Amino acid sequence: MKIVVSPCLIGIRTRWDESCDEIEELIHLVRSGQAVFMCPEQLGGLTTPREPAEIEPGKTAKDVLKGEAKVLSITGVDFTEQFVIGARRILEFCQEMGIETAILKADSPSCGSIQTYDGSFTDIKIPGKGITGELLEQNGIKVYN
Repeated sequence: MKIVVSPCLIGIRTRWDESCDEIEELIHLVRSGQAVFMCPEQLGGLTTPREPAEIEPGKTAKDVLKGEAKVLSITGVDFTEQFVIGARRILEFCQEMGIETAILKADSPSCGSIQTYDGSFTDIKIPGKGITGELLEQNGIKVYN
């Protein structure tokens, strides 16, 4: 096992709205023992379904990890602690298991590696990473969406 995968990419309904994708190549990696699946938001204590959440406007995942920004739900509930705890738990697992690659959900405030939402809950995407994507890359783990 050398890869961690977002469960919402292999047919498990862990996204905030209980939706998921079924990417056959990733399902095969998990079934063959080459990958394991983990959801940082659930590992941080959030339930499914849950309110959508975004990093606050004008801030980045780096800011969240430094304690200088929050992850807020659409109604203003602060999910920062759960997002950071989940990201740290995935990092710890990857380090313990020697995992060097993660395939995570694109655009997610947790898992994004190229872009994420701008914090306005208007479907506008901006360059940047999600909290788990950022933390893993800061620690030498390659993240793909």
